[in-house]
Amino acid sequence: MEDIQSHMDYRNIGIDQVGVKGISYPITVLDKNMGKQQTVARINMYVNLPQYYKGTHMSRFVEILNEHSNRISLQSFSEILGDMKKRLDAQSAHMEITFPYFIKKMAPVSGSEGLMEYICTFKGSLNKSSDLITIIRVPISTLCPCSKEISDYGAHNQRGEVTLQVRFKKFVWIEDLIRVVEESASSDVYSVLKREDEKYVTERAYDHPMFVEDIVRDIAQKLNNDTNITWFAVESENFESIHNHNAYAYIEKHKSA
Repeated sequence: MEDIQSHMDYRNIGIDQVGVKGISYPITVLDKNMGKQQTVARINMYVNLPQYYKGTHMSRFVEILNEHSNRISLQSFSEILGDMKKRLDAQSAHMEITFPYFIKKMAPVSGSEGLMEYICTFKGSLNKSSDLITIIRVPISTLCPCSKEISDYGAHNQRGEVTLQVRFKKFVWIEDLIRVVEESASSDVYSVLKREDEKYVTERAYDHPMFVEDIVRDIAQKLNNDTNITWFAVESENFESIHNHNAYAYIEKHKSA
């Protein structure tokens, strides 16, 4: 059968990224406490396309994924990207794997157990060198320092979300990154809370008021002291409870070697 994708293209325009998006695929990720965790990811895979090719071979992306189905992880990322470059005759390859990650979390007073969901992404590329970023989204709770200062009683609080991206020298645990974020908030978010737990988290938030600026600065300070982290970007967004807008802050830093 004639291979139309390999025909010459005469417009002389290369394409930076071409491939497949939104593949739903079961994967296994390393779990710091349980060893391994099964989850389902949404996967995007791309390569560059030189100006002289009409198209790429879309089916080969899924074939490569199937060949690595039992070992998709941070450790195998570069190998998968290398196979993409070779099989698709490309100079660069890119892949994004986004998945829900669950951690068993106990309520702070009652000890009631529940599963907390965190959305994580592994994002990698391979050109002349490889690049890998781990991204986590962590729900948090914040209490406004200004509201506490000016109010005779109470203060407005709200849920928020921190998105943390890191590059690193060696392996990094998802759980460790989550802990850095949660320790920088007014309070954690839990899936199960009894009345005594609600009292605790409410009072803890009141005792630890935080602006979004405070949160990103605290996280940045901790990552600055982590020699394994070479680059990070952290953003915090409050889903404001008394304003018709969200509060937002962002810090990005390339750390010197």
